[in-house]
Amino acid sequence: MKNNPDVQITGTIPIYNAHTQKVEQKFPVIKTEEEWRRLLTPAQFDVARNQGTEFAFTGKYHNCEEYGIYHCICCGTDLFLSEDKFDSGTGWPSFSMPVSPFNVSTVIDTSHDMVRTEVQCARCGAHLGHVFDDGPLPTGKRFCMNSAALIFEKIPEK
Repeated sequence: MKNNPDVQITGTIPIYNAHTQKVEQKFPVIKTEEEWRRLLTPAQFDVARNQGTEFAFTGKYHNCEEYGIYHCICCGTDLFLSEDKFDSGTGWPSFSMPVSPFNVSTVIDTSHDMVRTEVQCARCGAHLGHVFDDGPLPTGKRFCMNSAALIFEKIPEK
């Protein structure tokens, strides 16, 4: 997780709540590897805690067209809105932006002889996927996420 000055001062971090549309101060979620293993399936653990990935076109949300909010599988933080989801043709759920910049953090990932920008949950550090600069306007971003790192909450359309 990136250093956040709010954590050092107050012990909490700002997290946007998509339901209330307000920023709330939340404590980071920190668990041991064993605690995460007990809470997650092996596939979820591999992706979210070991920076794994699922095969293209196999995740349960790559074709999901329902209206709602995608949350972190580890801590429930609101991450992406369905209205920002688009078909990138890559086989992974893709979004043009997160629900709020507060809710995700990014780090440079140099694994697999590549340089990419990894996207993590700002509250628990879960690996979500990667962000690329080839998405649609207005952001030009493609947040390419793993279904195994997400849980979907269907909500009534506005």
